[in-house]
Formats: sequence, structure tokens, C-alpha cells
Amino acid sequence: MRGIGKSFPGVQALQDVNLTVREGEIHAICGENGAGKSTLMKVLSGVHPYGDYEGDIVFDGEGCRFADIRDSERRGIVIIHQELALCPELSIAENIFLGNETSRFGLIDWDATNDRAARLLARVGLDENPTTKIVDLGVGKQQLVEIAKALAKRVRLLILDEPTAALNDDDSAHLLDLLRGLRDQGITCVIISHKLNEIAAVADTTTVIRDGRTIRTLDMRESVTEEQIISLMVGRDLEHRYPPREPRIGDEVLRIENWTVHSPTQHGRVLVDGATLSLRAGEIVGLAGLMGAGRTELAMSVFGRSYGVDISGQLYLRGRPIQARSVQEAIRHGIAYVTEDRKRYGLNLIDDIKRNVSAAGLGKLARRGWVDDHRELETAEGFRRSLNIKAPNVSAITGKLSGGNQQKVVLSKWIFTDPEVLILDEPTRGIDVGAKFEIYTIINSLAAQGKAVLVISSELPELLGICDRIYTLADGRITAEVPREAATQELLMHHMTREQE
Repeated sequence: MRGIGKSFPGVQALQDVNLTVREGEIHAICGENGAGKSTLMKVLSGVHPYGDYEGDIVFDGEGCRFADIRDSERRGIVIIHQELALCPELSIAENIFLGNETSRFGLIDWDATNDRAARLLARVGLDENPTTKIVDLGVGKQQLVEIAKALAKRVRLLILDEPTAALNDDDSAHLLDLLRGLRDQGITCVIISHKLNEIAAVADTTTVIRDGRTIRTLDMRESVTEEQIISLMVGRDLEHRYPPREPRIGDEVLRIENWTVHSPTQHGRVLVDGATLSLRAGEIVGLAGLMGAGRTELAMSVFGRSYGVDISGQLYLRGRPIQARSVQEAIRHGIAYVTEDRKRYGLNLIDDIKRNVSAAGLGKLARRGWVDDHRELETAEGFRRSLNIKAPNVSAITGKLSGGNQQKVVLSKWIFTDPEVLILDEPTRGIDVGAKFEIYTIINSLAAQGKAVLVISSELPELLGICDRIYTLADGRITAEVPREAATQELLMHHMTREQE
């Protein structure tokens, strides 16, 4: 790709980008959110057609002018987007050959379709019946179906956009092994990822993009460190990944006592079992646990009983018992919850920044039942500036923002409600190190204002880097409360993998 330029209204997304990928290699592309990584790959795969961008694409020594995705797929270039493009109610086989059906005499040959699908599933290491519906598969298996779908199109260059963002460690490791296997079969892979440890483990070459420009291409066979990559990504040395903070901890704000939650889908199953924890003013408290430990279930049930059934226990706000039987009641008591799934539960992606920021606090902007548009605009614009949301204005559609900027919009929405307690569920999932630093700075400023903050995270270094105390959760039970000075990854993992004593 030579001299690639691409602009959107008010934004120059790419400017004079150059990228060279060699046959049979795994080439990683990394950069901060909004750097232009996904846009560059959309140019390469025909999502942005020829004439909609500047520059040239040369594949196998020939200039390419792709009109659409089908055009690029005919040349063997296949992209798998971060948001998987599968039809949940169709079978694995139907999804693999959707738009590329195996037919005989004008009718779909189901025996041949399922047989071909089974062979492709074997190639990607997925032991599932081809007639299984996508809706019955986990995210990790769905990712493998997408790769099988690419293999069905005789892929030569496979592009994966954040392929492990929603996967657990085991599924991620399996996917990386699969990419190594595809490389050995001569399939070239381009992978966009924020996970620098995965890039170091799998990539042969890494290109860093910053502010829509290529900064440098690194040969990963040389001794490249994560710190070098981070420095190139953000344009400055990050001596500390976590901003410094002097905690000023006050009185107890929220106490959750003997909290028990049952599953809404599996009768009798206990998700949270007698959990007790407290949050103090100006304090950042961590909640650590393995997948399935009950962290999100605990948070959502406290936030207006928005998940779970047969919930028991007591909430105390500044020493007084309260009821939070609905989201509205929780908000009135000054409790806010930033969900781990911002795209599904945190934002209206087809609406603008302004409406998303005001959504949880419309009562503060209303006069006699009518929202004051001018005040709503001023409020959103204030958050855009103070939280450094990268958008031309607050009329920008939220779904078009990068992940880090979407996360800032979600935070703005809840900060606007002026809560006393903020529960942040995986607040930096799927965002780069530069944006993470900004989110940590925002969390620190909220604590400095006297807010009580509970941070749920799967990244133990993150909890160790920003929290004053950390609770561990295993099988729905609180197994330990560890002060900052005593916390280590090994100690937390020990408590996360044992029953309460």
C-alpha cells in the first residue's frame, strides 16, 4: 500500500500511509485508538472502494482497484472484522458458504455443503457438527467459524481486526496457534491488536501507525520490547503505565452486606454467595476474579437489580440502609455502573455524542418536562473538551468513534449524573495503552473528588497499578481483601482460585 490517504467529514483518518507485507508472514499493525488501523484495512479489503481514497494498492506485483469486498475476495484478500459478521440463527455450514453456496442443478447441495464445512472446521481445530447453529457457540468458536469461512474463499491474505478482544486466555492461545499454522501453510496474515504480548508472541513484523501515518515497521525477530512499541504508538516514553496518585481516603460511602444473587436462567444456581464489601470516599477498590466468578453479576445486581433473581442482602449508603430495586432508584441514590459491553448496553451507537452523554441525567436538563437543547449541547461539549473525546463536535455519531473515545462517552454519561459511587466493569477493555492512561487519569480525578470507585478488571497488573484495596472473588464468594502494599499477581491468583476459608 503506497501513499494511502483517506478522509471523512471533519477528520483526516489516513495520510500518506505506506505498508509492505511479505508473503507467508504474520504482520501486526498497532497504534492508539483512532490511529487509522481499521480504516487502512478497510481500504485494503474494498470496504472503502477505489476512488474513495488516495494512493495505490499492489498485490502480487499488480495494481488493484477494488470496487467492493467481493472484488478483493476474488483476489484472495479476506477481512474478519472485530464485530463478527455471522447470522446467529443459521448453521455453521450455512454461515461458512453464505453467498458462496455449493449448488447442484440450481439447488443447494446440503450433503456437499456440510461435508466441505466439516473439513474446514477440522482445519481450524473446531470439533462441532456443521449443522450446529451459531447462536449455540461461544465467541471463541464463532471466531474460528469466521476463519473457516475465509478458508472457504481460498484466502491468501487474511486480515483480522482485534481477533482476541472478546476471547478468554485459552481461546486466545488457540487462535494464535491457528494463525501460526496458517502461516506454515503459506497464508499471509495481517493482525490488528492492542495486546502487545500477543503481538510479541505471534508476529514476524509489526507496523506502528500514529495519527493516521505510518511511523515505523519493526522486525520482531530482533529484540523489540513492549516499551519500544508503546513509545512509537503514543509518540512519547511512558515511564509509568499508570498515572501517579496520592490517595485521600475518607469515610465509608457504600457497604454491600451478605449479598446473594441467583441465576435468571438456571433455577437454583447461586451466582453471588453472601458477598460483603465496602467502598470509601476517595478510594479506588478493585474486584478480581476469573471468568464466571460472578464479578459482573455482583455489579449489575447492585445497580438496580439489573441482573439476577432472588436477590438478598443489604445495601448501606453512608451508614443508612437503602433500597435500589430499579436502575432509576440506584441512580437517585448516587450509584452509577459503566458496563463491560459498551456497544450493547452502554451506548446508543446510532445516536450522537450529545444524546448519549445526557441519556442518564435528562432530569437535570429538563424544564417542565422539556429538555433544554442548549444546556444539553453545552453539557456534552464540556465533557468532549474535559475528557478529550476525539470528535469534530458532539453531533458526531457515537458508533463511528474509536473504542477509547466511546468509553469516554460512557464515562461522561455517568459522571454527568454526579454519582457518589462509580462501578467500572472492565473500563479499559479493547482500548490501547495511550487511551488506557487517559482513562486511569479520569478514574484518579473522580477519586480525588471524593467519589468511591469500584473497578472490575481481568488484568491483574491494571488492578495492582490503580487500586488502593482489592477484593478477590471465586465461585461467587469473596475470598480475600488485600491492601495495595501487600498485593501481588501471585497472591491475587491464589485467592481467585480457592474457595473461601
